[in-house]
Amino acid sequence: MEALYFNVNNGFLEGIVRGLKNSLLTQSQYHNLTQCENLEDFRMQLSSTDYGNFLANEPLPLSTATIADKATAKLVEEFNYTRTNAVEPLATFMDYITYAYMIDNVILLTLGTLHERDTHELLEHCHPLGVFDTMPALCVATNVEELYHSVLVETPLAPYFRDCLSAQDLDDLNIEIIRNSLYKAYLEDFYRFCQTLPAPTGEVMAKILAFEADRRSINITINSFGTELSKDQRARLFPTIGRLYPEGNNMLARADDVEQVMAAVDHVPEYRAFFDRAGTANTTSTDDQEAGSSLEDEFFKHDVALNKESFLQQFQYAIFYSIVKLKEQEVRNLTWIAECIAQDARSRINDYVPI
Repeated sequence: MEALYFNVNNGFLEGIVRGLKNSLLTQSQYHNLTQCENLEDFRMQLSSTDYGNFLANEPLPLSTATIADKATAKLVEEFNYTRTNAVEPLATFMDYITYAYMIDNVILLTLGTLHERDTHELLEHCHPLGVFDTMPALCVATNVEELYHSVLVETPLAPYFRDCLSAQDLDDLNIEIIRNSLYKAYLEDFYRFCQTLPAPTGEVMAKILAFEADRRSINITINSFGTELSKDQRARLFPTIGRLYPEGNNMLARADDVEQVMAAVDHVPEYRAFFDRAGTANTTSTDDQEAGSSLEDEFFKHDVALNKESFLQQFQYAIFYSIVKLKEQEVRNLTWIAECIAQDARSRINDYVPI
């Protein structure tokens, strides 16, 4: 019955989003971009794709930062068009997508203020999808209470901050704890909201959000090795959703090295394969950071696969989430290729994540 009436409110927007999915760069277009000699050639190649002349008014010489900013602006414009035309409950679903970017912006501004960075420069680096009215006031907050009561209490992030108010001082470690606490609360809340939506949205989003939760748990564990973060603090940062919850998370909480992380995820074949392909089987503590970096590539690839799968189902909202993530990965790919061209690093130019 829900599918019967889905197109009344959402059919037009679903058509728009599926059109955007078909406009993603093809493998042959990526190949052409990797053959460019300089960024001017890169711009010409992009002009023959759906990106069109989005760089036409940019002065030479082009920079990779400009390419990334303009490509992100195009993504944001497409998102805002869809959001403006959405009705409930799709409108709220799309608002949830922006909360993750709000969290990133809050942490960016708070960290920048801690390290006495220029406020205007910090605001320019904030993601446009996570902008809110009181955001500039974050730059004057000196502790967590002030951050909450003066700035965030009237934003959608306010409920997620309840567990963070115990951390009084704004230092690097506490800010990272706040970041991960906010993401934990956000993912759990988004997951619960998706389960209230008509099928099959809840089922499709459950797979995507479960992986996002597990990825965060694994990354938190690996990045906490050799830091002041205690095992109890680490355990409290793990989302209570995902395929690792609860047994895998309990093992991650006790892990002391990458070997024990691999043991914790061993019961999920896909996750174990990430470590095998990333070559971390013989990792020692001296190269954890390098292992995490290649592991991140495997995470990106699986994320792309899950978001592509969501387009196989009709009459559901997950594609509105997935198109943002796929376009975001495309922007990362463009930036990577452009950076390799600019630095003449041809040997690594194909290390992007294919979509």
